[in-house]
Parts: sequence; C-alpha cells; structure tokens
Amino acid sequence: MVTIPAAHFVMGSNRHYLDERPAHLRHVEAFHLDRTPVTNAQFAAFVTATGYVTVAERPVPAHLTGGDKDLPPGSMVFTAPERPVDLSDWRAWWSWVPGATWAHPEGPGSDLNGRSTHPVVHVAFEDAAAYAAWVGCRLPTEAEFEYAAGGGTGRAFAWGDDPYPADGPRANTWIGRFPHDNQGIGGTSPVGAYPANADGLFDMIGNVWEWTTDAYRPFHQPPHVDPDGRPPLLTVGDGGTAPPRRVLKGGSFLCSPDYCLRFRPAARSPQTDDTAMSHIGFRCAADTPK
Repeated sequence: MVTIPAAHFVMGSNRHYLDERPAHLRHVEAFHLDRTPVTNAQFAAFVTATGYVTVAERPVPAHLTGGDKDLPPGSMVFTAPERPVDLSDWRAWWSWVPGATWAHPEGPGSDLNGRSTHPVVHVAFEDAAAYAAWVGCRLPTEAEFEYAAGGGTGRAFAWGDDPYPADGPRANTWIGRFPHDNQGIGGTSPVGAYPANADGLFDMIGNVWEWTTDAYRPFHQPPHVDPDGRPPLLTVGDGGTAPPRRVLKGGSFLCSPDYCLRFRPAARSPQTDDTAMSHIGFRCAADTPK
C-alpha cells in the first residue's frame, strides 16, 4: 500500500457533468491505499481460502427483476456492436449473460488464462467489501479515491488538460468511436501497464471503475455532512425498493470522450450495490495509526 498524507483539496468540478458539482473544499485524513486494483490472482486466493460465493454466482431473486421466478446466476457483459448504434440505448452493448462471473468474464467458455494480473471484475459491492475485510482493510471513500487519483489540481485529467497526451495514453480508456470502433486495448489490461501517478498508484484512472463506500446522490453533499454509511434504498415503480447505489470512481476501458468523458479524478458514476459488470473492480484502503 501507499500512504496518502492528510490534506485539504478541491473536490468535484463545475466544468463537466452536473453530478460532479459543486466543487468544494474537502479534507481527508491520512490513509493507506493499494497500489493497484485487486487482481484476479488475489481474488482467487480469497475464494480458495474462504469458499466465498460472489453475488454474480447466486440466483437473482424474482422480486428484484419484477418476474415470477429467480434469474439464473450471471452478470452484465460488454460486447462491442459491429457498427454505429444509438448511444441513448445502452442495451446495444450491454447484456445479461448467465454464467458470467469473476472467473468467467465473458460467460461460459471464458476463463482467466493469461489474465491473472488483470483487475478482477464482475464483483458487486458486497464482494469487494468481503475481500477487503478478509485482508484486514476497507474500501476507500469517494473523497479518498478522488484525492489519490489526482483531484484538486485544477486540471481536467490526472495528468493535465489533454485526454490523450502526445507521448502516449496515460490510462486504459476507449480510443476511437464508441462503442463499435476501439483502437485501444478493448478490455482490461494488466495492472500497472500504464504509468503510475505521482504517489506511485497505478490505474487510478481507466482500466476498471472502482467501488467506494459513499452513497450516490446526483450532486455533492456539503462538506460538513458525512456521506459515508449505507445508502438509502431506491423506490421502484411497483412501490417496492431496489438496492442502494454507491459511487464508482476512476473510469474504465469503456470511457470515451464521445460518450463517457469520465476518466477524470472528479468524475463519478452510480452503481447499484448488487450489480456486477465486466468493467467494475476495486482496491482496498486502510486507516493510518492515530
């Protein structure tokens, strides 16, 4: 882990998406943060040692889908369409794939061969929190992640104001026209394949979105309000409730300026606690001794 010293910084941005506003002064205490996202090899060791079964490996209760029976275990998988599509319909590139799990990222028939050092994906919030507890850590807060990713510098991106510097990409993001034409990696890359930031942290931007502990709201809470803790349940159409949403940070290999300009420290994205996807992972944090 890397030790991040206590600091005040300007969190959020008034220049981009509305949910990044308002930019405001924030304080973080000193903390430790993993140098990289948790890898497939690390998560496999956790599963072997504990017998843990991830959310994507469990049937989906019918009451969460509005159906009359449980869905088989599975997860959301990205598949690039062959031609341009309507960018307002995410179903053109996302689909529910029965059997897709952390160990089978594209579904049945796929495996982790050659991907032991790639970040683990298809992990829901519960899975990430369970791993963190197993190693004696926790997940980072949104403010911790944003600051460690390079937040508060006034620059749009962690490395400057140019998303694609002339000397080469600084993160694994989408290069080309989204979602059908990618001249970049096209999926996850080994952790540490791109340059570390000034604190020696890798993949804080790009590769995979990462879970934080914060409840998602479409704006920033005033800095005197503690945003941590369990998020509120969401109301659904039939009067029931859906799982709460957390803040994801960092962007992923799917972030593209023509669709999702979110590979920036201030960017954030909502995700329901129980939903695993092929571009979401995590890393661990820990408090420093007082």
